[in-house]
Amino acid sequence: MRALRPVDPIEFVRRQTERMQPSAVKCVVTAMRSFLRYAQYRGEVAPELVAAVPGVASWITTPPLPRAISPDHARRAIESCDVRTSIGLRDRAVLLLLARLGLRAHEIIALQLEDCDWDAGCLRVRSKGGRECLLPMPADVGEALAAYLERGRPATADRHLFLRSMAPIRGFLPGSYAIGSIVRYALQRAKIEAPHTGSHQFRHALAVRMLERGASLTEIGEVLRHRSPQTTSIYARVDIGALRSLALPWPGGAR
Repeated sequence: MRALRPVDPIEFVRRQTERMQPSAVKCVVTAMRSFLRYAQYRGEVAPELVAAVPGVASWITTPPLPRAISPDHARRAIESCDVRTSIGLRDRAVLLLLARLGLRAHEIIALQLEDCDWDAGCLRVRSKGGRECLLPMPADVGEALAAYLERGRPATADRHLFLRSMAPIRGFLPGSYAIGSIVRYALQRAKIEAPHTGSHQFRHALAVRMLERGASLTEIGEVLRHRSPQTTSIYARVDIGALRSLALPWPGGAR
């Protein structure tokens, strides 16, 4: 311990940044700083060593910017499902609900057979707080759901629309990571090295795509079933074209 120099903790933190995310490096720095303070209390290191531990800069927004999957990656993930199998039929229907309607994972898990109104072409969705709403069922979504019900869904008394593929055959448990696992495996099959593997990225992608096509934030909030306009306002920060028109020229910058 007495042989440590101020350059040593700096070099150690630098090496960690090569293999860790900033949030993880922050935890390492906090632990190291606490350990060195204890060593200083014991008289084993000088105060300068504690002061030499560098901080970790990480700039975040509150709330964070939406993390949307790219249209190409979404398409490849959906096409990776093998529709010759019951699991492939189920997963393709789930991914299309995520991509085309922006459903949340728990909303997909809660879907019941009677929520599909085939005559009206609508889907009943149970949102946060027990709210229910009717969403139009796009043709490709309806075809994927019909294919799963006809050729992929096991025969069971369970009324959940989507079922587990392994015994016990029943609907996904509320709060489980079942939908996230379907997304993660689809990305792996499509050989997509995405920084995010959760299901919410499809919901964000739908909002971003609507914004790029000229939809208002109010219209996006209605589709995504947001209670507050503030929730939808985060998507205003991903419209780079609109934000560029608001940017002020840098003082003394190049013309």
